[in-house]
Amino acid sequence: MRSGLVVLGALLTLAVITLYLQRYALSTLAVEHAAIRGWLDGADLYAYRSPGNQAGAALPPALAMLLAPLTLLPLRAAGWLLAAVGVAALLLTTLVVAGPVARRHGHRRTPFVLAAAALALLSEPVRATIGLGRPELLILALLAADLIALRRADRARHRILADLPGPRRRSALDRGPHWFPDRFRRRLRRVWITGSWAGVGSGLAAALCAVPLLFIVFLLLTKQRRAAVTALFTAAVVTLAALAVAPDETLSWYGTVMWELDRPAPVSAPDNQSLAGVMARLYGFPAPPVLVWFAFGMLLLAVGLIRARSAHTDGDEVAAFTLVGLTGAITGPVSTSAETLWLLPAVLVLADTGMRRRLSGRLPRTTRLTGIAFLAGALLVYLALLAPPSWSLAWNIPAFALILLVNTLPWRHGAPSLPTPRPGRSSRPAAIPLPRGG
Repeated sequence: MRSGLVVLGALLTLAVITLYLQRYALSTLAVEHAAIRGWLDGADLYAYRSPGNQAGAALPPALAMLLAPLTLLPLRAAGWLLAAVGVAALLLTTLVVAGPVARRHGHRRTPFVLAAAALALLSEPVRATIGLGRPELLILALLAADLIALRRADRARHRILADLPGPRRRSALDRGPHWFPDRFRRRLRRVWITGSWAGVGSGLAAALCAVPLLFIVFLLLTKQRRAAVTALFTAAVVTLAALAVAPDETLSWYGTVMWELDRPAPVSAPDNQSLAGVMARLYGFPAPPVLVWFAFGMLLLAVGLIRARSAHTDGDEVAAFTLVGLTGAITGPVSTSAETLWLLPAVLVLADTGMRRRLSGRLPRTTRLTGIAFLAGALLVYLALLAPPSWSLAWNIPAFALILLVNTLPWRHGAPSLPTPRPGRSSRPAAIPLPRGG
């Protein structure tokens, strides 16, 4: 029975991917595929223009190097390979975000995560990411990997401060071949368990896309200095490697091309659901009024980062990361449908909050009633993500959802991430279990 369901799910996923590839025709990947192929033949990476709409490649050299092996394949095969990687990244992200929710509500993790991933696969952000051939799902998975590392680092700090070492269990690394160096094996195991690699995912994502730089700012604001330094170091190493391999393209990207906001499409295009795009369309200009956009953008940026820091202080890292992602999507100059992926974890946060408040018998009646409002909000946002883009983009629904959620997204109030132990007292298990993230 279980194997039959797995086969059915795989076949349905293949059918959905086929439909997305036919509908969106890999238009973004087609431009980048041709530009990278010309670059490998000796042309300038940013000189290529699509014959149809004159769109140019808008990707940093590091991302171009990552996608370069795809030029060995036909466009269709490259799109399928990128779609497979995207689905795997979606499963990883859903596991990180939805796994703790399933545990809190007493559900089995695997069916819950698969159901959440299937619902996400049907939404417009995922449809556009896969159909256009964009790497946003991979970038989202890199940030989710950092969330895993930060959780592990938090647990390690709790064990140290409470003087409660975790149970000693033999891992797969301890059962490896005898010829494997013991010192390296122990160090690798310690790095994985303690989460000291936190920041690597954010650094890699920042080297591939500008928006994840906001996550490094968030790490600095929340005084997660080690993770922030690791992220900055990783981003710097990847950027310097790109500079060594492709100096002209790297200097051109950071000097001029990155600031050509209308390179893939005009800022006022309906597909741009950022604050800048909405203002440009409201004013009827190709670009928004700079001072007005800057003022409102900085206000949203401050609100989003302050609320993300508060969520982190209360122990809800999923809500904190979601708030940072929502803030980056609305305040950035260009946010296409594929870049509004952060609305999906926001739906899960709303649904989780609504279920907890609705089912809790210890909360006041008025607080339990607000759970219905959060559940209704989660349903409305998800239905908006299911709607055809011709309707939702025409009414700027994703942009208004981003603005609303930056200001209203709830978070789970748990124990602070760093408890203060009292010296001289015997350590004993906490009466309330320490938070395990999400």
